Amino acid sequence: MNRILVIRGGAIGDFILTLPALKALRDARPQAQIEILGYKHIALLAEKRFYAQAVRSIEYGPLARFFARNSNLPAELADHFASFDLIVSYLYDPDGIFETNLRRSGVENLICGPARVVENAGRAARQLARPIEEMGINVIDLAARIFPSMEDREFARQFLASVRQPIVAIHPGSGSSEKNWPLENWIGLFSPSSRFAEFERLLVISGEADKAQTDQLEREWKNRDVLFARNLPLPCLAAVLERSIFIGHDSGISHLAAAAGANCILLFGPTDPDVWAPKNENVRVLRPPSGRLDDLQIETVEAAFAAAL
Repeated sequence: MNRILVIRGGAIGDFILTLPALKALRDARPQAQIEILGYKHIALLAEKRFYAQAVRSIEYGPLARFFARNSNLPAELADHFASFDLIVSYLYDPDGIFETNLRRSGVENLICGPARVVENAGRAARQLARPIEEMGINVIDLAARIFPSMEDREFARQFLASVRQPIVAIHPGSGSSEKNWPLENWIGLFSPSSRFAEFERLLVISGEADKAQTDQLEREWKNRDVLFARNLPLPCLAAVLERSIFIGHDSGISHLAAAAGANCILLFGPTDPDVWAPKNENVRVLRPPSGRLDDLQIETVEAAFAAAL
């Protein structure tokens, strides 16, 4: 198995939950040329950062023909797929069209993994490890890890040059409003009258899905020395978060922070942390018995924050 292709789409959290399986694969095949086909801005977390030597974009136009039945397959892509000794695919392919077209290209060794995590089938990282375990490789450690490059860390050093230690980073958003702690609680947690008023220099992580929350915090904290990290490249953001105290929700950014080594306090609501929470030892999960984040008290988060300090 000198050349291996891993096809992994999905969101940030989905990709990071697959990293324990990819680490076991890399450890078992240290000399292999591993390539990842995925969303480029996410898969960069793995490119030349331990896991893979190369990354290709799953949004490459000609690839669409591989999802059409009996299509005229692009020769360049067909030859590229056929050049691999093994392909591990996590793509959603219910009708087997993609698999059929891969085999038409000359692919002989193909393992298809779960495209979606089943809610009642155990921890997500364990489910995503099954394709690698089909190869006879044991995936023992389910804690995802990210390995920033020297360039990533140099970016972080410059970006955080004016930030007081310890770095306190928060991510007040997620992919769903139900998974978000009320914004007024975030404001209350770091209000001038709170026990953490000394942390005037906060780092607020923001992506496209968090614009509304971030804009409101920016208005609320306009007279405070708050640093906003907006839409940073994910490898750079991982390096920024590497030594931080991080507070967030069930989100891809929280998985990123945990995998980067941040001291994480994660606020869970309707989703099951036994399935979705990072397995890293540097993670503490807070979840109200009701499963409603509205019921998670500021005092509970304050106590966890104090313990993290």
